[in-house]
Amino acid sequence: MNRPILITDCDEVLLHMVRHFSGWLEEEHAILFRPEEGDMAGALKFRDGGERVPSERVWELLWGFFETEMHRQTIVPGAVEALGTIGEKADIVVLTNLGEESRDGRIEQLARFGIAHEVVCNRGGKGEPLKSIIARHGAGRSVFVDDLAVHHASVAKHSPDTFRLHMIAEPTLAAATAPAEHAHARIDDWASATPWILERLEGRAS
Repeated sequence: MNRPILITDCDEVLLHMVRHFSGWLEEEHAILFRPEEGDMAGALKFRDGGERVPSERVWELLWGFFETEMHRQTIVPGAVEALGTIGEKADIVVLTNLGEESRDGRIEQLARFGIAHEVVCNRGGKGEPLKSIIARHGAGRSVFVDDLAVHHASVAKHSPDTFRLHMIAEPTLAAATAPAEHAHARIDDWASATPWILERLEGRAS
């Protein structure tokens, strides 16, 4: 029998991003990022004057961060240990919404923390690429972990048998974000999430 599979996001699941993005914005661009005040497009404001940053500029800044500042990112507590435990029972794939041009950088970034699993890059909803990954691995049972509700909805549509765990590792963002409607559960730390994941990968819970 093929091993089950965990397919996990990276930013705010394995690596902290929001706090480092916020620090860079303030240091280099005089922009304040307050995730508790709204979604990405509404949470960035110019330090002088307090006006919102135009949405097209927000996405330019976000991709700029990933192009030059990924070295700032730090590991989410418990993530390495959790992947080690889960990896004894299941295959693990990191499904990250970065362009293919960033794949080598993401692999190197994760390797610095001792994470050496397959990395798949994607743009847009994660349901279809997740379905392809499961088919390629021939996995009978699967769990998906992500911080964004939109991806849980996409996976629910394209791979409804996949268990879906909503996790947001950044406390300020977690406190301001409701549980994803299409996730089976919301758990924001790896110590608590690991047994939940293993129970479903091993078929001990439904």
